[in-house]
Amino acid sequence: MRSLKKVSLGLIILLLISVTMLYFLQENLIFLPERLPEDYRYTFEVPFEEFYLDRPDGATLNALHFKKEDPTGVILYFHGNAGNLARWGEVVQELVNLNYDVLVMDYRTYGKSRGKLSEQALLEDAQAFYEHLVRSYQAENIVVYGRSLGTAMASYVASHNQVPLLILETPFYSLLDVAKGRFPILPVENFIKYPFRNHEFLRHTHAQIVIFHGDQDEVVPISSSLKLLRSLEGKPVEFIEIEGGEHNNLNTFETYRRALRLILQPSS
Repeated sequence: MRSLKKVSLGLIILLLISVTMLYFLQENLIFLPERLPEDYRYTFEVPFEEFYLDRPDGATLNALHFKKEDPTGVILYFHGNAGNLARWGEVVQELVNLNYDVLVMDYRTYGKSRGKLSEQALLEDAQAFYEHLVRSYQAENIVVYGRSLGTAMASYVASHNQVPLLILETPFYSLLDVAKGRFPILPVENFIKYPFRNHEFLRHTHAQIVIFHGDQDEVVPISSSLKLLRSLEGKPVEFIEIEGGEHNNLNTFETYRRALRLILQPSS
């Protein structure tokens, strides 16, 4: 009996240590930013403007605005959880090549962006960039695109504005849902600071929604995306499953590229 009590006590202590570590280290698990020096100069083949957006709490957010001569529209792109604009500026070239202007920003702590992280701050930053765009473009010409972590910001923006088209690449039902899958024995709902509840955001959108997800995704399992799809019953949603697709390689599949061209082509 005494040995059983010792084992139980040891398990409780281990659980408490695990919870404490996850609580204080969750930013390191969720966000993988790479900083850039202030004097870093971006180089891309297509024309672009670099600018900063200042936020009320003192944060400064760095962004790139790629521009075409006669664009079909503009895409507000929210990137994934790693890297910075030096990488993501290259990733969005596929969208630029489809004759769209593209605005992509770095989140707080990424690249040249500075500011304190919080879920609400990240969501409000996303809305601020939408408001920046709507000063120069008609709302009906603004497509919102989110990839992985960025699907939370994209979904939030789509829930607060008249967005005609929302594209979500490897989205999740919620980040809390993904965390529960990763740590099933821990009470993650009690300490996660970034639940990013996409399913709740998307209840309030009237946008046409397109979801891309690979069936071999080991970062955000397709089951979370399908759970999100089920929560959107009654809304205009197209779910495109990429057979063999993983988390970071969907753009290498012709299924993805062909569907993206069809979705973004101008209506006749």
